[in-house]
Amino acid sequence: MSQTVRGVISRKKGEPVELVDIIIPDPGPGEVVVDVHTCGVCHTDLTYRDGGINDEYPFLLGHEAAGRVESIGPGVTNVAVGDFVVLNWRAVCGQCRACKRGRPQYCFDTFNATQKMTLTDGTELTPALGIGAFADKTLVHQGQCTKVDERADPAVAGLLGCGVMAGLGAAVNTGNVGRDDTVAVIGCGGVGDAAIAGAALVGARRIIAVDRDPRKLAWARELGATHTVNAAELDAVETIQDLTDGFGADVVIDAVGRPETWKQAFYARDLAGTVVLVGVPTPEMTLQMPLVDFFSRGGALKSSWYGDCLPERDFPTLIELYLQGRLPLDKFVTERIGITDIEDAFHKMHNGEVLRSVVVLK
Repeated sequence: MSQTVRGVISRKKGEPVELVDIIIPDPGPGEVVVDVHTCGVCHTDLTYRDGGINDEYPFLLGHEAAGRVESIGPGVTNVAVGDFVVLNWRAVCGQCRACKRGRPQYCFDTFNATQKMTLTDGTELTPALGIGAFADKTLVHQGQCTKVDERADPAVAGLLGCGVMAGLGAAVNTGNVGRDDTVAVIGCGGVGDAAIAGAALVGARRIIAVDRDPRKLAWARELGATHTVNAAELDAVETIQDLTDGFGADVVIDAVGRPETWKQAFYARDLAGTVVLVGVPTPEMTLQMPLVDFFSRGGALKSSWYGDCLPERDFPTLIELYLQGRLPLDKFVTERIGITDIEDAFHKMHNGEVLRSVVVLK
């Protein structure tokens, strides 16, 4: 039997979000109903609200979530009722060309629930990133549930569902940062600081954090940065080169996603170094540079999508490292809020006042 629960929706472009009743259907084949415990407030949710993803309103927002499996549909084998899970938006299909080549982290046809959650009048909802977890419960595909150690704080664990995994994976998976590397991270919000934490985790020798906000640079220090550069006062490229004996960093991660920051990343790297773009540009942004600079510097220019993660591989491992005290995921939780506080959390995020606000539902 379907259930009526609370959910936070965006009904029209740019308008404040609303807390309304929504209908959750019984899970069908391959589907799971998850009792949501926590959900982080991610910039992607704000982008949905403001029409930056598509215009398929109304949206059921929220996607950085952890909770317990309440019920399962026919054929579900990944999880069982009662499992503590982190939700993800990369439920690999196993059949696309990436999966068949042994690269499921690049899956081109990830699964979502087949049935739709709706408003009480029957209007179909578009769940953010196929999840929609600013709600007491949500309906997802079984592949979107990754079982992790239930000792983890749900407010912490859920952040792996998007921003923290994106940044950490940009360093570890995409950038292939290793022991003794020098790393620079441009932009020290949640994603950038996660990249810093990832670089520290794998033993990078020098981690340089770049931002224009002293508060964000202080957060970066707490998460593993060995040096900080205030780009409002210093030239970022020159300072990174000065800190690396004039050579530049082995890996530079652009967690902002603007032409000017990408150029800084490009010129701040060592010869044959790597640039990783994990900040998300907007469609109108363009880049103009001398082609000879690409040829003469060598190296690799990469984009990182969801940190090139494979949830079933990465989530349990990262949670275990957190429980061992080796990965300070708890430092990303700036505040815990209620389900009615999301619009205010958007303002705090936009103003750079938080790394993550986390909605606590249970």
